[in-house]
Amino acid sequence: MWNKNDVTKILGITYPIIQAGMAGGTTTPELIAAVSNAGGLGTLGAGYMKAEDMREAIKKIKALTDQPFGVNLFIPETSEVSADKIKKANELLRPYREELHVAEPEVKQASSANFDKQVEVIIEEKIAVCSFTFGVPSKENIQRLKEENIVVMGTATTVKEAMINEKYGVDMVVMQGSEAGGHRGTFSGSYGDSMIGTMSLVPQAVDHVQIPVIAAGGIMDGRGVLAALTLGAQAVQMGTAFVTAIESGAKIQHIDAILQSTEDQTVVTSVFSGKPARGIQNAFIRDIKPYEEELPDYPIMNTLTAGIRSEAAKQNCPEWIHLWSGQSPRLSARRNAADLLSHIVFQVETILSNR
Repeated sequence: MWNKNDVTKILGITYPIIQAGMAGGTTTPELIAAVSNAGGLGTLGAGYMKAEDMREAIKKIKALTDQPFGVNLFIPETSEVSADKIKKANELLRPYREELHVAEPEVKQASSANFDKQVEVIIEEKIAVCSFTFGVPSKENIQRLKEENIVVMGTATTVKEAMINEKYGVDMVVMQGSEAGGHRGTFSGSYGDSMIGTMSLVPQAVDHVQIPVIAAGGIMDGRGVLAALTLGAQAVQMGTAFVTAIESGAKIQHIDAILQSTEDQTVVTSVFSGKPARGIQNAFIRDIKPYEEELPDYPIMNTLTAGIRSEAAKQNCPEWIHLWSGQSPRLSARRNAADLLSHIVFQVETILSNR
């Protein structure tokens, strides 16, 4: 059967469909539980969460489902604190802050302390799956998680990165194609060199690593799922498809933008966070993009724009919000997460029965 393989057995799920761990509030406990209850794997995007807030969210999820679910963490990153770049960014951002009445934030040196606490919570709460983005966790952390029977899932944007994940001991790896929405998971080499489409990336990764490969990027329906499985992936990870779900915590402006967008309206930009990410083009991107090379790296730029993005959403100004989306927005729909999974399963089984 198409829905039974090593990944579904290891994860304890019915269908090889994983809801991406999108940080920033999209992955509500209701969304995660709905996906897991429907036979997929729901994932909490905890990248920006304090450890104690993450624990609270986990407890809410457990109250809504007894099925396996995952938590996604960001590998801590530090960047050079350039006073000149911060000054330049603040000059560019001043008109937005003045219009929205937002104060200039304090920039603090990044620390791994919260990440270490997050890992402890994962272990204490006995989470089924812990996935990582923006790098590979230490071999020590991977071993600790595996000793607790927690499945460790990595992220890669090239075959080289997949091989690094395997070398460090992760159990399976998500191959993020260039079509994917949100931040690029590149951690070895430049993001420009890693902009490889899902159809090219997946089979090459399958041929070069022994661990299961999970396809991600532009997959929105049963056709995409079946195509990925045909290429050798054992599961798919879907993000944008779930942003527009009823249970999603995404801002309504973000949801509306995806539902109304087309395949030619997304662009990869670092103007919002200092890290390349795919989203729907808007005025903020167009205005700041000419200065992209002069801006601070992630996570500093993310801190500098956080108040603008938050207040712009409150004041219903989508032109100044990050509207992360993959390249297949025309395939999006506003429906319950369980209905989305049922529709995907129906599509796959219909295609297979007609062969």
